[in-house]
Amino acid sequence: MNFAAARTNMIECQIRTNRVIDPAIVGALAQVPREMFVPKPMRGFAYVDEDLDIGGGRFIVEPLALARMLEAAKIKDGDVVLNIGDATGYSTAVLSKLAQTVVSLECDSDWAGKATASLNELAIDNAAVVQGALDQGYPAQAPYDVILFSGSVGEIPASICRQLSEGGRLVAIVDEGRGVGRGTLVVRVGDTWGRRQLFDARIPQLPGFAKKAGFVF
Repeated sequence: MNFAAARTNMIECQIRTNRVIDPAIVGALAQVPREMFVPKPMRGFAYVDEDLDIGGGRFIVEPLALARMLEAAKIKDGDVVLNIGDATGYSTAVLSKLAQTVVSLECDSDWAGKATASLNELAIDNAAVVQGALDQGYPAQAPYDVILFSGSVGEIPASICRQLSEGGRLVAIVDEGRGVGRGTLVVRVGDTWGRRQLFDARIPQLPGFAKKAGFVF
């Protein structure tokens, strides 16, 4: 399979046609070989326009949903980014082309090891994979300019919002079980967090983020 041609088709037919045209985002997607982050038996499906089931309840997010989240985050080249639940490392690799530093939080040790190996193979030296509970974020390296969830969540934990820097942006697909998720932007201004819904998306939920009864944010 000609993966380079498939990558170009992904950008032209899935990304640009849906009005994601930011040159930095398009360039980042063009630079990262998505097939390297997909289990070998599935590499022929690396560029399809859907979430890829990689087993154990984990998925690689569809390209368009990722592109829309990146667009909403407005990442600058000096930003420090926390990427939550990336599994294979693909969205971390894309983020590494946009930000100064990327911290990728993964709960599964096997996926964390595989993601690290793939990032090393591509000589990506501004991203690191750390292991921990996804719903706790990674306060050890906070604050972050951007926090991104590589999967949907039933709710956005306030404790993770507090890991944003002043003016920091958090982007998540919030799916409360209504059949479709909402691409949601949270921005920190002082001790307040503004919240806006930007687009609809349906992607699988990350482990540990089911909506809890009585949660308010």
